[in-house]
Amino acid sequence: MAGAIASRMSFSSLKRKQPKTFTVRIVTMDAEMEFSCEVKWKGKDLFDLVCRTLGLRETWFFGLQYTIKDTVAWLKMDKKVLDHDVPTEEPVTFHFLAKFYPENAEEELVQEITQHLFFLQVKKQILDEKIYCPPEASVLLASYAVQAKYGDYDPSVHKRGFLAQEELLPKRVINLYQMTPEMWEERITAWYAEHRGRARDEAEMEYLKIAQDLEMYGVNYFAIKNKKGTELLLGVDALGLHIYDPENRLTPKISFPWNEIRNISYSDKEFTIKPLDKKIDVFKFNSSKLRVNKLILQLCIGNHDLFMRRRKADSLEVQQMKAQAREEKARKQMERQRLAREKQMREEAERTRDELERRLLQLKEEATMANEALMRSEETADLLAEKAQITEEEAKLLAQKAAEAEQEMQRIKATAIRTEEEKRLMEQKVLEAEMLALKMAEESERRAKEADQLKQDLQEARESERRAKQKLLEITSKSSYTGAVK
Repeated sequence: MAGAIASRMSFSSLKRKQPKTFTVRIVTMDAEMEFSCEVKWKGKDLFDLVCRTLGLRETWFFGLQYTIKDTVAWLKMDKKVLDHDVPTEEPVTFHFLAKFYPENAEEELVQEITQHLFFLQVKKQILDEKIYCPPEASVLLASYAVQAKYGDYDPSVHKRGFLAQEELLPKRVINLYQMTPEMWEERITAWYAEHRGRARDEAEMEYLKIAQDLEMYGVNYFAIKNKKGTELLLGVDALGLHIYDPENRLTPKISFPWNEIRNISYSDKEFTIKPLDKKIDVFKFNSSKLRVNKLILQLCIGNHDLFMRRRKADSLEVQQMKAQAREEKARKQMERQRLAREKQMREEAERTRDELERRLLQLKEEATMANEALMRSEETADLLAEKAQITEEEAKLLAQKAAEAEQEMQRIKATAIRTEEEKRLMEQKVLEAEMLALKMAEESERRAKEADQLKQDLQEARESERRAKQKLLEITSKSSYTGAVK
């Protein structure tokens, strides 16, 4: 009895010690996340949690991928996570990737997050050369990728070498031409400059619109054999099933569009494609790995379901999402227009400020020149005034000497000369005195005229000084007004 109780206690203790959660790492195209999951969770529980975390509503395109024995597999929604052949060590890693591709990205991809995840995945496939892309298309796609990352081209910011660390072109394209990295950057930048005004989501959508026309876009390839044992490739995409030669993944040998397929059956390792047209032969093929067969079947069912869904009216959920996307796009467009207007107004204000600063500098220079002219005018006026004063004093002195000479002449005339010789001498002295008096009078008159002219020059100099002061006052007033505007 005691042994039974001990056994039950030991079992209960063991049961309590069993972990009820496990850690999962989710790797998206641009981030990694970790979640604590319950042991009982199914694939849908984990998938829904990831989608909610990302804010993703267009869930039907995506899945959780993992690798088992070098074979790609997708987490099944109705099966427990730990019941899959996933690695046992924690954290269990899954890659959140697009499993199915749209026929028309612009019409079908509604959410910006959906567009962004597709853009990152398709870009990586092109760079990894899983999707063949011609050189010219590669350069154009690279320019849209640069626009999405860096925004509008600005030569003052995006200088030579700014793309040196970026992976933008497939190595096959780079090795195809004898061009330096600088030459490739120049070609990409030339296209990049043409994309001005496109927001990130618009640039990414332009990228997808070009990429979706590439022959290998959205195609999953599988090695198969036909009934004769000939090695072929099966391609599964949004439009149907395609059979390729292993050496040519671009052009299928035969295609089966989804709307022309009556049935796809799978038995053991053999697939059978039955066309709607009974005149067309049934196509049978097989694959060597059971896991690959299951994956082919999953992709066939999923792509066919989406193919049929696209040809029906949008569900209420999709209609609501599209309406919200249109409103959000209109709001962002208005916001971009507002920012563009603000930028234009800011640039105009900066130009006005620069013009006012230039004008202020010009007025300062004019004020300096006017001030110097005023100082020169003041110096000239002072010199003329001094010269006029000296000339006036000289004229007074000459007038005084002339008066003294006249008095001397009168005194000599009044003096009696008794002898003829004295008379002759006296007459000669009188004549000399008269000549001297006349000369003094003429010199006095000349000096008086010169003094009048100097007074007139002084008056003109003072008038010039007054005008210079008036101009300086006007320039100072303009400078004050310009500072107020600024």
